Amino acid sequence: MIATDSKTELWDIGLKFWGWFGLLIGISVFIFFDGLKLVFGNWTTSEEYSHGLLIPFITAFLIWQKKNEIARLPFEGSWAGVGVVALGVGLYFLGELATLYIIVQYAFLVVLFGLVLAVTGTKIFRQIWIPLFFLFFAIPLPNFLYQGLSSKLQLLSSALGVSFIRACDISVYLEGNVIDLGSYKLQVVEACNGLRYLFPLMSLAFMCAYFFKGALWKRAVIFLSSIPITILMNSFRIGIIGVMVEYWGQSMAEGFLHDFEGWVIFMACTGLLVGEMWLLARIGREPRPLLEVFGLVFPAPSPKDALFRERSLPRQYWPVLGLLVAALAGAQLLQHREEIVPSRAEFVDFPMHLADWTGRRETLEQHYIDALKFDDYILANYVRDGGIPVNFYSAYYASQRKGESIHSPRSCIPGGGWEIKSLETVDADVPGEGGHPLRINRLVIQKGEDRQLVYYWFQQRGRNLTNEYAVKWYLFWDALTRNRTDGALIRLTTYLPQGADIATGIERLDAFLRVLKPQLDRYIAD
Repeated sequence: MIATDSKTELWDIGLKFWGWFGLLIGISVFIFFDGLKLVFGNWTTSEEYSHGLLIPFITAFLIWQKKNEIARLPFEGSWAGVGVVALGVGLYFLGELATLYIIVQYAFLVVLFGLVLAVTGTKIFRQIWIPLFFLFFAIPLPNFLYQGLSSKLQLLSSALGVSFIRACDISVYLEGNVIDLGSYKLQVVEACNGLRYLFPLMSLAFMCAYFFKGALWKRAVIFLSSIPITILMNSFRIGIIGVMVEYWGQSMAEGFLHDFEGWVIFMACTGLLVGEMWLLARIGREPRPLLEVFGLVFPAPSPKDALFRERSLPRQYWPVLGLLVAALAGAQLLQHREEIVPSRAEFVDFPMHLADWTGRRETLEQHYIDALKFDDYILANYVRDGGIPVNFYSAYYASQRKGESIHSPRSCIPGGGWEIKSLETVDADVPGEGGHPLRINRLVIQKGEDRQLVYYWFQQRGRNLTNEYAVKWYLFWDALTRNRTDGALIRLTTYLPQGADIATGIERLDAFLRVLKPQLDRYIAD
């Protein structure tokens, strides 16, 4: 801000400047269009991320709040911003070559940060970096993180919900995510895991912490408290549904009433957040009313006698434009690079006779198919000489580029009420890839008095893997170097009768595995 003849001189962003900056944004959106389209699809189809539609508008409002501060500062440009744009462009090509949209989506935000920093400079960037950071709440979590978080929240919500039901003197039995009320079984599915409240409430809590005029620790408490608030209130909702089903029937857990309960719980979460801010405002040496420490502040109008100077483009603009034009040309070349999906036989043709084993096909319920999002699967029980059957399940994914990825049994098994009693990684008495022994995960799981023995491994593009994190690494590496993301999970399960030695189950699964493994290569490509 410059004072000239007692008049205030401010910087104005003219239409010409907006046009040049809009060119950068337009090129960036065009480059990242496929990744952004997938984000928009998540906003419109997934309740967990439906709040994402509002985030760009909220960010724009938060930046507009700073317009007076911005008007007093010149656009100085920043070479660091040029470097950030280059980093974002590099991440974009890495994500495209690896065919992983999540990298592309985060790369767009890195480029956006770099554009703002390069054009405006560090002084203005310090004023608006927090509103810009808010955009990260619009990007969906990586699928493997979402799966792990979802399964854990389902179990926790189920356990806490059952505690509430029992506190109401209702007899209830919990098996994993199934709440058995006797007359009705309440399934705590992924839709009830609490994430549809957690992500919007965390976004709201971030805004509240931003507006709260108090100590940093108070702001941190406001933001982080959204997690326990969500978990407790979602569990309370599950408990309320269980009580209502017990007294008024299963219609209480379905249809409009079920969705309305969800809306009420979210509003209750918001109320708890406001109550927490009210309490924090009164803690400390100088207690203050909530309205004094929290509230929307609109910028004051510019002085009527202010003199406005039009901003000019900083010299950093041109190398940034060059970077984006080069990235646009490279993006056009990459569009012709289609992911390789190798040919394979369909599981529908998988033989039901393997040596002296005879199989019978089973089918998964539709809600499991919808949740797992595989491209092909087989579920069959194989029996030999009238003995205890072996259950064979395999889920095949032709592409794991868009977030559809394999669910680990280690996450899914507890959801069915089974407790993992032992877990070890061993070499099976069967050759694997490259002539080495087949490495498998061997689990003993138990529910009540029932026990089962489980083998599982991941067969991924010529590799047998047992570690879920190694699966993610090779998914990225093979996508980058081989342009492939196909793969499968193979799981074998057999019942262990009460008092039976685990060695008998191992012998049974090993015998079936010896006749199964040679067949798999036709259905899971190397």
